[in-house]
Amino acid sequence: MASSCHYCQAPLKQVVADLGLSPVSNHFRTASEAATQGQTFYPLTAMVCEACWLVQLTDVTTPPHFDENYAYFSSYSSSWLDHAKRYAAQMQTKLDLGPQSLVVELASNDGYLLQYFKKAGVRVLGIEPSANVAAYAKEHHGIDCVVDFFGRTLADKLREQGTCADLIVGNNVLAHVPDISDFVAGIPRILAKDGTATFEFPHLLQMLKLGQFDTIYHEHFSYLSLLCIETIFASHKLSIYGAEELPTHGGSLRIYAKHANSSIEDATLAAGLDKIRKNEAAFGLDQVQSYRSFANLPARCKTDLLAFLVELHRTGKKICGYGAPAKGNTMLNYCGIGPELLPFTTDMSPQKQGMVLPGQNIPVYSPDAIWTEKPDYILILPWNLCDEIAAQLHPARDWGAKFVVAVPELEVF
Repeated sequence: MASSCHYCQAPLKQVVADLGLSPVSNHFRTASEAATQGQTFYPLTAMVCEACWLVQLTDVTTPPHFDENYAYFSSYSSSWLDHAKRYAAQMQTKLDLGPQSLVVELASNDGYLLQYFKKAGVRVLGIEPSANVAAYAKEHHGIDCVVDFFGRTLADKLREQGTCADLIVGNNVLAHVPDISDFVAGIPRILAKDGTATFEFPHLLQMLKLGQFDTIYHEHFSYLSLLCIETIFASHKLSIYGAEELPTHGGSLRIYAKHANSSIEDATLAAGLDKIRKNEAAFGLDQVQSYRSFANLPARCKTDLLAFLVELHRTGKKICGYGAPAKGNTMLNYCGIGPELLPFTTDMSPQKQGMVLPGQNIPVYSPDAIWTEKPDYILILPWNLCDEIAAQLHPARDWGAKFVVAVPELEVF
């Protein structure tokens, strides 16, 4: 259990959320494994450092998340693929990327993004610690990946091999690294003199404002604000020269970074950066009280959802889940919801079908089960993809099915 900040080593005093004990959110198991083997639960508590304002988990002793059985494949979300395709086109134009350019993605997953640069004739390299998804990227998209964790050591090795990136991309990876300082230290080592590095991450401001407690799970060591990220990047001679707000993952930021001595400028991105700084200051992200007030929101969500599910159970209504995301596992474990209240959930990913959810052992089926079982209610666990999923499942309206989301508050529609 950490008692000091992962980044600046200042003592941690203020709890942001205490979600009790929870298993690692992406450690799916078969039903037979669940029936014969125990599962370890770890403390799930987030605290804020009052020196650098990094929100972080206090327990970093969980087993490795990104192994050969990692179950998250980015390509199973059509809206995320659309987001990646738009980004690739935007960066090619903005940064004048061509056949001589190199794009390096940190945590490149299954090639969901680099495929679009590759198709445009831009050279690409993925860095991905999970061998199974790296193999998928190679097999399906022809993308070469270095199977390793990124940081100073790997960056030095890549630099010695001649790696010099015109664009470094990191989407939803900064929160996943236990040593964020070591990770960021690697960036300037392989970034070209006037290169750009962009990073996307769920915005802490939105988490606190909207009560998105289920985005807290063991895979996410950090919960990030612009305020904190600017401090960390500056300590490694990187300057953030622009930022954009994105709708992804319930509200994200995309930051644009450069070497501190680079002359890159972009007036539009600079204006976005200034706006976000002012929004964070207005909310009080540099004041401890803003973090204290978040602590009561998870309990309210828990009582509302449990009351709703118990009433459905009492009246004989049928419900199932849609999706098996990490955020859903956080919520279900925190609320203590098992198969007696949610008999099954469904997921598009074959890697999750036939498994059971960590902790509560709710079975995961193919979405075909929805059309067989015809539930009265469908609980959408990846609420950040609610509109996309509701559109996919619209035919379920024919038998009167309704959709439910539980975060940030219970909504039936």
